[in-house]
Amino acid sequence: METPSDSRLSKAPVDVIILNWNGRRLLEEFLPSVVANSDPAISRIVVADNGSDDDSVAFVRANFPDIAVWEFDRNYGFAEGYNKALAMTEAPYAVLLNSDLAPAKGWDTALYEFMEANPGVGAAQPKIKAYKTPSRFEYAGAAGGFLDCNGYPYCRGRIFSECEEDGGQYDTPIKVHWASGAALMVRPELYRAVGGLDADFFAHMEEIDLCWRMRLAGAELMAVPTSEVYHLGGGSLPAENPRKTYLNFRNNLLMLHKNLPDGVRGPFLFRRRLLDTIAWAKYLAGFDFKNASAIIRAHRDFARMRKKYTTHPKENLIGADSASRVNILVDFYLRGRKRFSDLNLK
Repeated sequence: METPSDSRLSKAPVDVIILNWNGRRLLEEFLPSVVANSDPAISRIVVADNGSDDDSVAFVRANFPDIAVWEFDRNYGFAEGYNKALAMTEAPYAVLLNSDLAPAKGWDTALYEFMEANPGVGAAQPKIKAYKTPSRFEYAGAAGGFLDCNGYPYCRGRIFSECEEDGGQYDTPIKVHWASGAALMVRPELYRAVGGLDADFFAHMEEIDLCWRMRLAGAELMAVPTSEVYHLGGGSLPAENPRKTYLNFRNNLLMLHKNLPDGVRGPFLFRRRLLDTIAWAKYLAGFDFKNASAIIRAHRDFARMRKKYTTHPKENLIGADSASRVNILVDFYLRGRKRFSDLNLK
C-alpha cells in the first residue's frame, strides 16, 4: 500500500482525496476535470481505493501517473475509508472529494486561501451545483448547510427536495452549521481530534455529525462560494428509496442523541418521535409500505445503537442562532417558503 512517506510525496499543502470503490466509470468521466481545474502547486490529487476488484487502480496508474494511489486491503465503506485516508495524510489541509464531482477552475485555490486567512475555520465547502443542470444548486450541500429547531437539515439554495436556480443570490461567504461531505476541505488535525466520520452511520448525515462535533470543539464552518463544483449526486441511493429513508431517519436520531446535552436530549427526541410518526402515517396513507416500514426499522435500530454513545456535550447548539430557530417544516409546508431567502432569518 502506498503511503505518504513514499517517493511520490508532494509538498503541496492540500491533499484532494477521492475515495473509490469499483468506480472506473466515474473516475474516467470526472478525474480529467479534477486534474485540469486544480492547481498542482496547491493540491496533490489522491485516489484512496477501498479494495476495488475492477480495474480502477490500473486505469488511474496508466492514465494519470501524477495522481497518488493509496490502496486499502478491503472495502472499509465511506466513513472508515476516509478515516484511514485522513490518518495517512501529512498535508495541513485535505479535501474529501466525491468521485462524481467536476470542479470549476480555481476551486481549490479559493478554499485554500480562505482557510489560510481564517485560522478559526475548521472546515469549508464550495458552492455545489448540479452536474446535469449546472444553473441549479445540487441537493448535497448547495451553498451551505443548516439545522432547524427540530434538527432537520436544510441548505442555502435547497430546502427538502426544492433546489433553487443560482442567480448569484448566495455569493457571499457565510458561517454554516454543516458543510457538505461531497467537497469538504478540513484541517486533518481537527478532523482526527474530534474522531473523524462515525463509521456506524454507514452513509447519510455522517458529515453533519462530524461538523457538529467540530463546532462543539470551537471551530467555525464556512461556505465559500468563490469556489464552485458540479456534483452528479444521487448515484448511490435515489430519493424515496426505502434504504435511504431508513438511513436518514436512523442517522438523524443518532446524531441528535450524540450531540445534544442532558436535559435537552430527552424532550427533543420525544418531539422528533412524534414528527417521525406523522411521516410514517403519511407514507402509510399513500400505501408506501416499504418507506413506512423503513421508519419503523430506523427507530428500532436507533434504540439499540444509541447505547454505544454515553458521552454528551454540555453545550446546546440547537437554538443558538436564528438559523437553528427556524421550523423548516412549518415554513416549507404551511407558509410556502421554498427558498432560503424567504426564511425569516436575522
